[in-house]
Amino acid sequence: MSNRPATDQPPARWLNEQEQATWRAFRHAMTLLEDHLDRQLQRDAGMPHLYYGLLVELSEAPRRRMRMTELARSAKITRSRLSHAIARLEKNGWVRREDCPSDKRGQLAVLTEEGYRMLSESAPGHVAAVRAAVFDLLTPEETRQFGEICGKLATALQPTGADLPWLR
Repeated sequence: MSNRPATDQPPARWLNEQEQATWRAFRHAMTLLEDHLDRQLQRDAGMPHLYYGLLVELSEAPRRRMRMTELARSAKITRSRLSHAIARLEKNGWVRREDCPSDKRGQLAVLTEEGYRMLSESAPGHVAAVRAAVFDLLTPEETRQFGEICGKLATALQPTGADLPWLR
């Protein structure tokens, strides 16, 4: 809480004890999960989880290429952060940039054969890490509920027309 002067804002709806416990458990689990996946991918593939996600996005795109702005949007990162990540992936030979044929100002990120091979080699270990950290711990019903809850949160957090950094 702060000592800021009162405004026309409605009073805060503080979390009750159960909500607070749930929120803290969620934050703790997300932090541990991201760290777990980052460590697994750094160890097995020499890349952070974010970079793996970018390679996956490119692997699923037509002709394994995407406009940089679309890739940033899809990965939910700023264009500046994407540019830095793509530079690192280029250095490894996993991605290359090409000029966009339909827009002189645009660029495409293209997954190279070497990048596709790295992704293919690292995918089994990554899937095993995700399965062990999440799905092996949940029943089929909990998995269904978890998917519904995550979908509900994602829909609410990215409404149409929202001013989100990766949409700028």
